[in-house]
Amino acid sequence: MTERTLILAFESSCDETSVAVIENGTKILSNIVATQIDSHQRFGGVVPEVASRYHIEQITKCTDEALEQAAVDYDDLDAVAVTYGPGLVGSLLIGVTAAKVIAWAHDLPLVPVNHMAGHIYAARYVGEFKYPQMALLVSGGHTELVYMPAEHEYQIIGETRDDAAGEAYDKIGRVLGVNYPAGKTIDEWAAKGEDSFHFPRAMEKEENYDFSFSGLKSAFINTVHNADQRGEELNKYDLAASFQQSVIDVLAEKTMRALDDYPVKQLILAGGVAANHGLRARLDHDMKKYHPDVTMLQAPLKLCGDNAAMIGAAGYVNYQHGDRAGLDLNAVPGLMFERINDNN
Repeated sequence: MTERTLILAFESSCDETSVAVIENGTKILSNIVATQIDSHQRFGGVVPEVASRYHIEQITKCTDEALEQAAVDYDDLDAVAVTYGPGLVGSLLIGVTAAKVIAWAHDLPLVPVNHMAGHIYAARYVGEFKYPQMALLVSGGHTELVYMPAEHEYQIIGETRDDAAGEAYDKIGRVLGVNYPAGKTIDEWAAKGEDSFHFPRAMEKEENYDFSFSGLKSAFINTVHNADQRGEELNKYDLAASFQQSVIDVLAEKTMRALDDYPVKQLILAGGVAANHGLRARLDHDMKKYHPDVTMLQAPLKLCGDNAAMIGAAGYVNYQHGDRAGLDLNAVPGLMFERINDNN
């Protein structure tokens, strides 16, 4: 009989309180997510103080529900995994504190997990990982190309120098009157429009793997504001399509170049913006055309956002590699993978 390793995982890096029970890193027994979107919409983005308060209210309820849904008790668990960075320091501390209390009370190993590794391992629920691999992580706070020569090894070869892609989506969403988070609506509008504004593709042809979306955001906002001043009404679908096409062109171009330069067996697409249908379709097309020998795993749509199932998957790998934290584990809001081939 196959040995069963059960991990209780916590994720509270931003505005989702999530607790999951994961078996052997690949089977979700439960994945409870309490969202705060409604609480933050009126502010147009996440308010750290509000997020922390909500985590305090939800963390115990989510834990009880995760255990009940998985039909396990604390005595059945092998370890507790928790996101300790990157993220909002107050939010991270709620999850870290809850995980430490449970680990101490039930004499369980405490496994620290990098939130971005969690996003990568969300794709593990789709299929087996093959190394070396490349991961394109696209979320509200991060846009990174991560080279993984082997399991449990992460090296950033490219990242955004200013706004992350998801952050840019939310900022232009405010200009268009779209509620936070704006990514899903912009994606839907883009499918109905045309790239008629031809916004800039920043750093697309530069000899590095870095990204920049601040100039695109500014060009978009200036275009809309100038039209408003002239009393001209612009087509929102074309605006969305033009913005999204610029983002996708740069992401795809840089990713294909990275695959040219780093011979890998697999590409992973993960992070909140990985749910974008336009990006998924473009990468599907480009992979078949330029890198047919490289397999691609896209994180499941329901696991692209922040959730504890992905932390449990990464936590299992960390657990197998002997990663352990003491009860002095602290939140590290600026936690990063190692950067190589620095182009800055």
